[in-house]
Amino acid sequence: MDNQRNLIIAVLLSLVLLLGFDFAMGRIYPDAPAPVTPTADTPVQRAAVNAGVPEPTTGEMRVQDVQTAVASADRVRIDAPEVAGSINPVGARIDDITLKTHRDTVERDSGPVRLFAPGGTPTQQFAQFGWVGEGVAVPSANTVWQASGGPLAPGRPVTLTWNNGQGQVFTIRFDIDEFYMLTVRQTIGNAGAGPVAVRPYAFINRTSRTASASTWNVHSGPIGLFNGSVDFSWNYDDVDEAGTADPAGTTGWIGFTDIYWLSTLIPQDGARVTGTFRSLGNADYRADLIYDPVTLTPGQQASRTTRLFAGAKESEVLDHYEDGGITNFGLAIDWGWFRWFMKPIFWLLRTLFDATGNFGVAIILLTVIIRGLMFPVAQKQFASMAQMRAVQPKMKALQERYKDDRAQLQQEIGKLYRAEGVNPLAGCLPIFLQIPIFFALYKVLLIAIEMRHKPFVLWIRDLSAPDPATILNGFGLLPFDPPSFLAIGVLAVLLGITMWLQFKLNPQAMDPTQQQIFMIMPWVLMFVMAPFAAGLLIYWITSNILTLAQQRYLYARNPQLKEAMARDRAEKALAAEAKKGS
Repeated sequence: MDNQRNLIIAVLLSLVLLLGFDFAMGRIYPDAPAPVTPTADTPVQRAAVNAGVPEPTTGEMRVQDVQTAVASADRVRIDAPEVAGSINPVGARIDDITLKTHRDTVERDSGPVRLFAPGGTPTQQFAQFGWVGEGVAVPSANTVWQASGGPLAPGRPVTLTWNNGQGQVFTIRFDIDEFYMLTVRQTIGNAGAGPVAVRPYAFINRTSRTASASTWNVHSGPIGLFNGSVDFSWNYDDVDEAGTADPAGTTGWIGFTDIYWLSTLIPQDGARVTGTFRSLGNADYRADLIYDPVTLTPGQQASRTTRLFAGAKESEVLDHYEDGGITNFGLAIDWGWFRWFMKPIFWLLRTLFDATGNFGVAIILLTVIIRGLMFPVAQKQFASMAQMRAVQPKMKALQERYKDDRAQLQQEIGKLYRAEGVNPLAGCLPIFLQIPIFFALYKVLLIAIEMRHKPFVLWIRDLSAPDPATILNGFGLLPFDPPSFLAIGVLAVLLGITMWLQFKLNPQAMDPTQQQIFMIMPWVLMFVMAPFAAGLLIYWITSNILTLAQQRYLYARNPQLKEAMARDRAEKALAAEAKKGS
């Protein structure tokens, strides 16, 4: 009766885990909010602007199509190896950037990812460079600059020039490298009759409407390097609450991040700057970089050079810039506290991909390597299982003798383990060793853009996304999207089967309730793991298959353990038949 009650409790707890997991994942990983369609064009009151940095008059409501906004013939084209787009000579804004080597969706005919878009469009994000001054006419957000050079490409700079008619000439020179970094040099020359004081600035303006969701283990939102440490602590809601957020410490770089994309400003080395995040209302935000004032006497000129990274968070590219002097730029990828362990796993995975050309194959080979390294541990596990089998008759005798005294029973079992040299936890060691590896691969699949839209075989076209071939929608043939906890795909079923076979091959637990739980657990995990990335399920399935092969090999090396298992099963079958007959 107690066993039946325990089994019912175990089943109910499994259902609670299953349904609760889906509910929790919906809260932890919410769907990205859909863009809001404007219903009016009443301007939204902007927040006050520090240091007089002008706010661009972009039209607060999203009323303009991107393609229409970038169609002007006066724009200066950008045509670099990784980046395409244009510079708007009105306001000297970089507001049109697409990433050539990254598709917007998994479909092969999908267009490129758009990172920057003009103000007033649904995907608004742009960078602007200028000056603040008193007693001197400085360019504004509506200033029309004269452009020379272009299209912007490595070795082909673009220069924008504007003369204020009062003796001051402003120039902005843009250079771009082979990846995603623009170098922007702002120069002012004073040919007037008296001194002038100005403050160069740069900012990135973006909407949070199209931002990826920020979760408990992956940051999306404001990001920066302050006092030598990457700060992930600010989110958009925090900036809304603060109005103007002033991170403590010296600004090394500042901007915004999504899971896969990054836009950030890197100030000139040695220059004194202030970095802030600002809420502009209507889900718009700014990352400001403002230099200290510069005073120029007649005949003088002064320059400040700011770098703008606008691109994909490719690990090798970010590390390349870090090696070039940008402190901790590789940590713009939110590796978390365990990066010392995750980065080697990612390096090995990427090396295997370079050798095979398929990340799914690379995951399988990674699993084989890990299981191979853990084989000595598995041998010790089986030796421990054999020892546990050998002492089971003595354990049963102790359980009968001290069945009414739990405390004394535990003491006597401990003495038995020490006398026989048995370690009951040895069998758990392989599981504990795999936990950090499993988590590292889970995080890599979640944050590494190198895994995004990478196919395996047949229907698995994106290893970083869940298995799309679910049973309830006829493997994609029916126009029906089942709830996530019912979206059981082929990989999830294979996971459940291989885990069930693995438990069947293990020595059976002495407690009948534990046996029942072990029989239920594979199918519970099948539901729990179904929404996870396909690459993670491939790892686990491969690990289960290798474990099955490993178990068969070790059983062949330990025939006494196999015989003991067969004997136990026969005894349990006879006991069940006797109980049924009575």
